[in-house]
Amino acid sequence: MRADERVPLGRTGLRVSRLGLGLASLGGLFAPVGEAEAAAVLERAWQLGIRLYDTAPVYGYGRSERRAGAALAGRPRDAFVLCTKVGRLIEPGGPDTQPIWADPPPGVGPRKDYSYAGVLRGVTESLDRLGLDRVDVLHVHDPDEEFGTAVREAYRALAELRERGTVGAVSIGVNHAPVAARFLREAAAPGPDCVLLAGRYGLLDQSGLDELLPLCAERGVAVLAAGVYHGGLLAEAGPGTPHAHTAVPPRTAARIEGWRELCGRFGVPLLAAAVRFPFGHPAVASVVVGARTPEQVEQSADWLAHPVPAALWAHARRCGLLPAGCPEPPE
Repeated sequence: MRADERVPLGRTGLRVSRLGLGLASLGGLFAPVGEAEAAAVLERAWQLGIRLYDTAPVYGYGRSERRAGAALAGRPRDAFVLCTKVGRLIEPGGPDTQPIWADPPPGVGPRKDYSYAGVLRGVTESLDRLGLDRVDVLHVHDPDEEFGTAVREAYRALAELRERGTVGAVSIGVNHAPVAARFLREAAAPGPDCVLLAGRYGLLDQSGLDELLPLCAERGVAVLAAGVYHGGLLAEAGPGTPHAHTAVPPRTAARIEGWRELCGRFGVPLLAAAVRFPFGHPAVASVVVGARTPEQVEQSADWLAHPVPAALWAHARRCGLLPAGCPEPPE
């Protein structure tokens, strides 16, 4: 499977590359990334044919959006799909700060706001930071934070923006699959077009398979699978990985070791299995990965292209690393 392969994003009319680039790292997630390095990451992604980019206002408190906009300026507008998020405004003294952002811009912070007016303001401010006149995919970010307001007011604002053409597709960005399933069921028709699901359909957690992914397949809702490296837990600890700062729970460590042993037996890099796994489900259009260096972008593209034999997935089911009914990715 190639990183630059383009596929339809569900019913949206958009086409995305199989590999997308998440831009949290370029906002300074866990460790700072300089301007020149961030630009080099985005340039290498473009060279490799990656045409899906996912950012958010909270990523570095506006820094990620500005860097994305600068890198995409001058690119043919219809040649890429840009995603950002609503639910947090970046403003002086914003109280909802997060310690995960290294060296954030001084004097500003996020404030949660899922109201109709707050969402419209947030979109305007994001477009200004990005230097664009429209957003291809707009996610309601972490709607579980204020679910009632998010499913009513935030969704209504996004649906209106979709009608106007300011937004190409309406989505939700979640870390918990049941929240996304509930949102899909409760949002007014026609509902979201996409779901960005982080960390809930990967080698360490398949909870997205319980309800959400079948519901998405039934409704024609496209899924962007993020967090497939599980926040870096599947990689060696280092700058920018959470387990460089905190201990990994014993049960999780045992599962990681089980996957390492199994992948080693088949001669498959663990992260190749991780980036290929979500494509077993028909609702998944693209996998979104982060990168701090151009070399990390190249490595993810290489891992996606690495063949993974069907026997590996069969062994994973037999030994309990995957549930028995888990769909098998293509070789």
